[in-house]
Amino acid sequence: MSYLAPTEFVTKMVDAGESKLFMSTRDTLIRAYMAGAILALAAAFAVTVSVNTGNPLIGALLFPVGFCMLYLLGFDLLTGVFTLAPLAVLDRRPGATWGGVMRNWSLVFTGNFAGALTVAVFMAIIFTNGFSEAPNAVGQKIGHIGEGRTLGYAAHGAAGMLTLFIRAVMCNWMVSTGVVAAMMSTSVSGKVMAMWMPILVFFYMGFEHSIVNMYLFPSGLMLGGNFTFMDYMIWNEIPTVLGNLVGGLTFVGATLYSTHYRTAPKRTA
Repeated sequence: MSYLAPTEFVTKMVDAGESKLFMSTRDTLIRAYMAGAILALAAAFAVTVSVNTGNPLIGALLFPVGFCMLYLLGFDLLTGVFTLAPLAVLDRRPGATWGGVMRNWSLVFTGNFAGALTVAVFMAIIFTNGFSEAPNAVGQKIGHIGEGRTLGYAAHGAAGMLTLFIRAVMCNWMVSTGVVAAMMSTSVSGKVMAMWMPILVFFYMGFEHSIVNMYLFPSGLMLGGNFTFMDYMIWNEIPTVLGNLVGGLTFVGATLYSTHYRTAPKRTA
């Protein structure tokens, strides 16, 4: 597996964050677009497997294939840059600013959304034979997911919003762990094995991932889900983005950086 020690892969995390801040607008958007599209296709695949087998665990076991593909191809998810980009500022890399971080986050959000929306349209066409008939079983399932994870939260008011936010925090704790885990190895097989485990956990546990939701909810609206675009934004996407930010930066980026890169002075005997 060619394992790297924490001090080595955390240095790679900071370097990656710096690289993303100075990437051109064109490359940032292309890489984000492709990441959103591939992850959306993986979500459609996982839901299809779950519906056809009647076993959600099988869908969860297979979903990480999309995450592994997009990472190995060098594409960027919002959940990943939430964790990595700020590290360059914390490390005071030359030219790294919070303005640059916000620029990166905005571009990646835009690219991810465009990619996921493209796949949502394509899959809606497939699930309805070009919108000529009612959605098939998979399409109906996607519509119900959208209802349950918007109106379902709204029915519980503040408690529902808290639950949504915590699920989003937990999601990017796992997803960003997958991003970092890939840096622990220098071999493709090692990277894939390390990424697969935390991504499996997040998907099977039903945690809220902002980019997966960029596919599921617009697709659900196209497929007759009984909720509105504002329901999606207020009772899912916006709180999910904020929770993903907190989960990735707090529980993965900041903790690894502070204990393996900016370590505290050792105690004296």
